[in-house]
Amino acid sequence: MNKEQFWILIEEARAQVLDTRDASGIAGRASELLASRSSPEITAAQQILWDLMADSYRNRLWAAAYVLNGGCSDDGFDYFRGWLIAQGRAVFERAVADSDALAAHSDVRAAAPEGIFDCEEMLSIAWNAHQQATGQELPADAFTVRYPDLAPVWDFDFDDREEMARRLPALTALYSY
Repeated sequence: MNKEQFWILIEEARAQVLDTRDASGIAGRASELLASRSSPEITAAQQILWDLMADSYRNRLWAAAYVLNGGCSDDGFDYFRGWLIAQGRAVFERAVADSDALAAHSDVRAAAPEGIFDCEEMLSIAWNAHQQATGQELPADAFTVRYPDLAPVWDFDFDDREEMARRLPALTALYSY
């Protein structure tokens, strides 16, 4: 499995759930679809998932998660990025490039101002798929995580409303931050 195939898997899962706002349902369906693949493909999907988690490890995206979820811990940021992956490739890539663009996402707009955007289940789709497909846990060394350093220019107090409004004007306006 490669990154393109991973994104196709996510889109297939999205197409097969009744409500695409149900990120947990998308994760569950993605896990089921992945379980039909070979063990090496499932293991490769685990690495791709964590590569995407690393690609999205950006403080500007963390700031967006902070606004959208009314705060955001380390774990909360992981779960937010799980939700972001469940939204599909186009939304994911746009948000990584421009976090404020999430204000245009229909689910974000519909949930304003009290949405909670997280999907812890997305982080375990390969673990669950491997267990279902083989009856065994995914090998402990099935992936590595290579988080980049966070950009120092975004190292400020996310409770600073003026700074957040300056950096994420659309999101802070939508969420009355």
